[in-house]
Amino acid sequence: MVECILAKTLLIVSGGIEAVPGIQRAKEMGLYVVVSDGDAKAPGLEYANDQIIASTYDVDETVQKAIDYHKSVRKIDGVICIASDVPLTVASVAKELGLPGISVETARLAMDKLAMKSKFKIDGLPIPDFIEIYSNDELINIVKKWDYPIVIKPVDSRGARGVLKLTKGIDLNWAFHHSKENSPTGRVMVEKFLEGPQISTEAIIINGIGYPIGLSDRNYELEDKFSPFIIENGGGFPSKIASHHQASISTMAIEAGLSMGITNGIAKGDMVLTEEGPKVIEIAARLSGGWFSTDQIPLGLGIDLIGSAIKLALGKEIQKNNLLPEFHKGVAIRYFFPEPGRVKGIKHIEKFYDVNWVHRLGLFVKPGDIVEPITNHTKRAGFVITKADTKELAIQRAQEVINTVEIETTPII
Repeated sequence: MVECILAKTLLIVSGGIEAVPGIQRAKEMGLYVVVSDGDAKAPGLEYANDQIIASTYDVDETVQKAIDYHKSVRKIDGVICIASDVPLTVASVAKELGLPGISVETARLAMDKLAMKSKFKIDGLPIPDFIEIYSNDELINIVKKWDYPIVIKPVDSRGARGVLKLTKGIDLNWAFHHSKENSPTGRVMVEKFLEGPQISTEAIIINGIGYPIGLSDRNYELEDKFSPFIIENGGGFPSKIASHHQASISTMAIEAGLSMGITNGIAKGDMVLTEEGPKVIEIAARLSGGWFSTDQIPLGLGIDLIGSAIKLALGKEIQKNNLLPEFHKGVAIRYFFPEPGRVKGIKHIEKFYDVNWVHRLGLFVKPGDIVEPITNHTKRAGFVITKADTKELAIQRAQEVINTVEIETTPII
């Protein structure tokens, strides 16, 4: 049954393609949806009732335009971001308009990996050893002290930009400067690499009580191919992790969200199950991307997380039974990684247009576009989401699509 929240206005700070299902869901709920994005051609804008053109990463611009809209056009009742890493922008709009949401302080923690890790350490949460570094010489000394493997990353970037797994033989000077160049503020940190399965979690926290929603196994089978860049090749439901470990991982992610000050909001966790138990890599104070919150959770679990997150952003009550799985189905997402070069043609994609087990299939490139070498997640060329009764079959189907569709490229001379 479609639930309507009539006459309410929701501002969604993100108009990218991954936000579209969330925009559609908000409209199904009877909301007047305003989408803000810096790109006037952002795909989400055409699904909105109205739009604000402002960079999602420019906090001041978005806040000012939201205030102007709120005062002169239409009262805004809630603000949220979907599949976009802009919690500080959302929190700042919420603060200025007196709307529900996380605090600006919490949002700043979510945007600063070093500050986040420091807070986790103070609160006694299990995390890898970490430290901020300021020079290549410091990196060399850390390697001598910790030994390989080590992860180096920007303190404040996203999409795996500048994130490297350092192993023996790597050029440390290059690694330090690559990571620094991918930080908006030029800050770099290192942490010990954690061995073990990596897991994505999603939870919603309501009045200080956390409700685990979904847990997905992250896939890094192409790690050696793209080394030293850490590139995820997808994920899937249900997790192969034992149920008692799943419970401890979800609990730990919620505790980390509470540590950051998330008392009403989303806590998206990147976790590792080590031999010592679950450890926290980081927590995002927003709905996840990668079609995880919008597509994979509803497909795999039957939970309308987007609807609940929207109601939370509007200060509406959420029925707790709506946060429980209705079923456990197999879901897989895999990405396309063609050879670098200019796209010459795309073959066989039409074979999967009407296949009922293909939930969503999309390419980010077209003939004439340039496929760049894979250095972060923004360089992936496309994806497919498949469904089945089991995860194993869903993965098999996803791989069939990846192996069949050909993105032909020619070298750029």
